[in-house]
Amino acid sequence: MTTSRAGAAPVTVDRTAIEHRLITMRKSVVQLDSLGRLDSARLENDPGTGLALERVLALLNDLAFAINRQVCARELDERPPQTPTASFGAAERAGLIGAELAAALAPADGPHHVLVQLCLDAAPEDVAAVVSAALSGYREYVRQVTDWITVSAPDRVV
Repeated sequence: MTTSRAGAAPVTVDRTAIEHRLITMRKSVVQLDSLGRLDSARLENDPGTGLALERVLALLNDLAFAINRQVCARELDERPPQTPTASFGAAERAGLIGAELAAALAPADGPHHVLVQLCLDAAPEDVAAVVSAALSGYREYVRQVTDWITVSAPDRVV
């Protein structure tokens, strides 16, 4: 599938790259799940857990941004999004993900990994809720993107 814009060459989606990013996203979600209970005492006594949370959430955000940019470059007749936050709205306009998920993954107060870092600094008791929301959102993101790939290329397994 390609789309042409006035004066631009056709743009294709690298499904293999998307599939590899989705594999990494699935593994990252499992890694976050494996951390278990995230209460204030644990985060205070084990600062490495907080750092791991922040890093894995940043990776998930970066991978989603890369997928969103790639799909939006093909599907939308507009400049690809320049920030991860903007990319979720563009992904929704491109039909990659739903509006509710786009809003959940691009919270008004910043990406989940930034929120975790702020919570670790100011309110560690809020980390569990931020991580739970992010896990739910990224699980759903992987499901919706997998569905989009399946419809766009039914002969490919993701």
